Amino acid sequence: MQRNEHSRERSWAEKFRDAFRGLKQGVRGQISFFAHFFMAAAVIAAAVVLKVRSQAEWCLLLLCITLVLCAEMFNSALESLARAITDEADPHVAVALNIGSAAVLLASVGAAVVGTIILLNRLALLVGWW
Repeated sequence: MQRNEHSRERSWAEKFRDAFRGLKQGVRGQISFFAHFFMAAAVIAAAVVLKVRSQAEWCLLLLCITLVLCAEMFNSALESLARAITDEADPHVAVALNIGSAAVLLASVGAAVVGTIILLNRLALLVGWW
């Protein structure tokens, strides 16, 4: 088996370069990543408009956004690896891809629930519902 460039000890600069390269590759051409990124921007804009001031609420919103984007990146990595392994239909690969998609769905639903609770509470406070 041939050794690749990642099997040797790399410098921190090389690790960061590879990480940013991976970020670029994960974002480029991924319509689902763009959709999640657009929703993240909308949530941040809504939080600003609704005057979310609590550090805890901001941390929760940003943590949820990060979780969804990371889940999407992991799913994209899994899809890329699956394409590299085989072009033919394989039930084991299909299961892995389905689980990856489910992880993104679970993270997205959880983030939506947290975001809705925080933002609706702020809206209710601003309009005097409570």
